Amino acid sequence: MSGVSHDEVEPITDHVHDNSWSANLEQPEHGEDRDLLLSQAVEAVEHTASGNHVNLVTHEAHGDPESYLYPRLDDAFGETVDYEYVSQCGCGGHVTRVHVD
Repeated sequence: MSGVSHDEVEPITDHVHDNSWSANLEQPEHGEDRDLLLSQAVEAVEHTASGNHVNLVTHEAHGDPESYLYPRLDDAFGETVDYEYVSQCGCGGHVTRVHVD
């Protein structure tokens, strides 16, 4: 895995989005470090205002997000979010839409 500290990686966002938006979790550091991808996915959801959604675009290196992302979302948010698989991007990544209640 990567020797880069999570503190050295630019945050996925720096403000709360009061609209629907997409979080790009397809950077090389996301492909090298699943824990980074997961922590920034949770951060993206935390920075999405109630009544909106965030599209989490995950790196292709980790495959289908059902096996690793969905359990983390369940642990972090329980029933305060709903999520659905949208599609696989042409570049190989995967899009999961997370609706914040």
